[in-house]
Amino acid sequence: MGTLATIALVVLGISFLVFVTFFGRLPALRRTPIAWLHRLLWVHLPNGLTSLDQRLTGGRVTTSCSRFGNYMMYDRHPTVLIFFLILLIGGEALYLPSAWPQLSTIHKTAGTIAMILPYLFLYLSASSDSGAITAANHVAEMARYPYDFTLFHPGATCTTCRRLKPARSKHCAVCKRCVARCDHHCIFINNCVGAANTHWFILLLLSTAVLTLYGGLLGVGLMTTQMRLRFPAWAMLPWRANGGEGMPFTQWLVVWSWGMQDAGRGAGGGVAMGAVTLLALMTSPLVWALLGYHVWLVYCGTTTNESMKWSDWQAEMDEGLAYKRKMDAGRVKDIRVEPAWTRWPVEAEQVMVRTDDGKPPGKEGWPGFGEWEAAWRLKDVENLYDLGFWDNLVDVFVPGFMFRDPHVPVGEARLRRKKKRRARKIYIA
Repeated sequence: MGTLATIALVVLGISFLVFVTFFGRLPALRRTPIAWLHRLLWVHLPNGLTSLDQRLTGGRVTTSCSRFGNYMMYDRHPTVLIFFLILLIGGEALYLPSAWPQLSTIHKTAGTIAMILPYLFLYLSASSDSGAITAANHVAEMARYPYDFTLFHPGATCTTCRRLKPARSKHCAVCKRCVARCDHHCIFINNCVGAANTHWFILLLLSTAVLTLYGGLLGVGLMTTQMRLRFPAWAMLPWRANGGEGMPFTQWLVVWSWGMQDAGRGAGGGVAMGAVTLLALMTSPLVWALLGYHVWLVYCGTTTNESMKWSDWQAEMDEGLAYKRKMDAGRVKDIRVEPAWTRWPVEAEQVMVRTDDGKPPGKEGWPGFGEWEAAWRLKDVENLYDLGFWDNLVDVFVPGFMFRDPHVPVGEARLRRKKKRRARKIYIA
């Protein structure tokens, strides 16, 4: 039991820390123990160590660590990408010597495909352009999406790139460039996830999720076969062992421990196959959760970056500081700060503003027309970038798809999707 317990605790600990790191900042978990642990690990603990270092060494250790930390956190480097590759290659090297001789032709074929695809999509995600906005493509990127006057307003300039910021774009401090429809910077691919490579990133998550689940279940199947040969009274479920009479849980775990350590020994693998099987099973839920989160973002017609902005709007609404009013979709645009035409089939019909005193802003000096009304719920606010799940998928998997013919007026294009879009709700926070 010692080896099994050690492996399980190490894998569970690493998986939990990774989960807290990646999910602790999500708006949906803001008031949960996961968010508290994230703040403890990434805010309070570093601040406490910094204060201690100031008292003991005058900050010399903190200064050295800060330089190293800034490089690790805010410069592009393949450290985590290499670590990810080591996990994939090392896990397969430990797993296959024991498992391969026991596999049928079908599983050998399916397993080979499952192993190859993550490498393919990792290469495509890491090496492809994420959607970098340059002087050469700036005009085209401005026409990718219209401004929604809620999350993105015309006239904003990137202080680093010194260019107008297209709608849905964001400047990445790590990549040192603005990225179209920027979701986030992913350290596992050493690249941003943006308009041009989000589809590769989602396929990477899908293929990795399938690999971990398939490899874990296959390993369990191989181990249980050997365990039944060695202990005929054993069963997968403890209450079904001994012909239905059941088996004490401790004895059932002892058999599992033997399976983890010795089931692959005859094929020359020893404990390796069992350890990798356990690693795959325990990390698979995390990968599936990441995949599910990004599919949910596609369903909502938003990104990780935009979900944070929607969360900020919800906070403003809770304090009674958010107001909205109508906007004419066919208005005359100021082509100095926004494109005259975009490929998107709809235009903004509302404008959102926040106030400091909770009172509605004046009628003049703001875009839109009519009276201002308080906005209290996100579901009452239109998400301009949500065309429905299938059109959202097209937008992600066919970058640059033309949703609107240049000769079709905005109003006619909007009518084809208005009913579907009005029925949807935004629950990002």
